[in-house]
Amino acid sequence: MYQAVFKRVGVRLPFTSFERELLTEINTAPAQLHPNGWAFVRAFQILCGHLGVPPSVDVFLHFFEVKKQGKSLWVSFSGIAGRILLTLFQNSFKGWKGLFFRVCANKRNPTALDGFPLYWTEKPKLVKPKSLDELSSFDRGCARPWLA
Repeated sequence: MYQAVFKRVGVRLPFTSFERELLTEINTAPAQLHPNGWAFVRAFQILCGHLGVPPSVDVFLHFFEVKKQGKSLWVSFSGIAGRILLTLFQNSFKGWKGLFFRVCANKRNPTALDGFPLYWTEKPKLVKPKSLDELSSFDRGCARPWLA
């Protein structure tokens, strides 16, 4: 896993259920998601916490779409036109590819890595943005105020 995800973005282990569900939904390993993508995930969780609503993968995928970095296997997110929830960062992460460390489960927390792919996938799932009609009524209620 890349240091920037933990040091600069604030992601912690074990991953939250939202993070595990999102990684599973897009069929992407944690290290395969670009640090900017992790920053969107973390910012969304912080915003949901501030508003007192649970983070939802469906609501996240209403505001963001999965993007591949050309022919590489890197995956990121971008906002959907007309549904801007968070703007791009002024500074993109630089020099992060060489700064990584291995993460593994241990006896104290043997399930720390359960629930998402551990290896880079050749076919990340390029999930289409979800329309309001595709969201549950609870998720629609959470997303609507942000669309104003």
